[in-house]
Amino acid sequence: MKRIGDVMREIPIRPPANPPGIVITNRETVKCPICKDAGYLRGDFPVGHPMFGDITQCTCRQTEIEQRTAERLLRLSNLDKFASHRFEDFDPSIDGLHGAYDAALEFASMPGQRWLLLTGPCGVGKTHLAVAVAIDYLERHNLSVYFAAFPDLLDDLRETFDPSSGAAYDERFEEIRNAQLLVLDDLGTENATPWAREKLYQLINHRYVEQLPTIVTSNIDLRKVDDRIMSRVMDHRLTLHIEIDADDYRRPGNTRALRRGSRRT
Repeated sequence: MKRIGDVMREIPIRPPANPPGIVITNRETVKCPICKDAGYLRGDFPVGHPMFGDITQCTCRQTEIEQRTAERLLRLSNLDKFASHRFEDFDPSIDGLHGAYDAALEFASMPGQRWLLLTGPCGVGKTHLAVAVAIDYLERHNLSVYFAAFPDLLDDLRETFDPSSGAAYDERFEEIRNAQLLVLDDLGTENATPWAREKLYQLINHRYVEQLPTIVTSNIDLRKVDDRIMSRVMDHRLTLHIEIDADDYRRPGNTRALRRGSRRT
């Protein structure tokens, strides 16, 4: 037969000051000494104070939400398909690539510094360098990253879009636009419907206003892109624009793909 004290410790305790659904199962095994694993805190303010009775998230709860968001964005990014797209797999000695390599390396070493715009024809390493920065952010700085080609980003948003509620879409869009690093590949290849242009503008404008680290690549004439978007992407006060002038490694007879295991896209 158990002692009454042991039985009492096993009874779930629901703090009355916290929102419903927050349950502490054992006081002796709490992980957060601040909120006792409730996840929320009630401010100690006197009656009549504007914040009397207000409930705020504990830092442990905020950290948990940030971690889940980072994991979800990583799954959506499918960066595992680009395992070979690291800095050590890139050969910067090829004519026309050294400047882009140095710019990407510097961008990765100083999180939060400016935007990076990589332009140039297909097959010169734009995606490789953009992904290399994303991997570096993940492994060295443990920051949340979202990587997507523009068409894939729009497809992802369309899948969650429901005009009747919009809840799932709003959550997804909020997570993407606030990622600690956003990498958008192939600007200008998306289906330029009015809906697509507006979503891209909202995304770019938010990150522009907040100056959140962003990488954009493109292989088209940028004059064909929405002026509202390009005005922000090309702002020299925020963006470092690197135009890569090199040969397409995919062309027959080009040996670049065989050097250092490079697989640039």
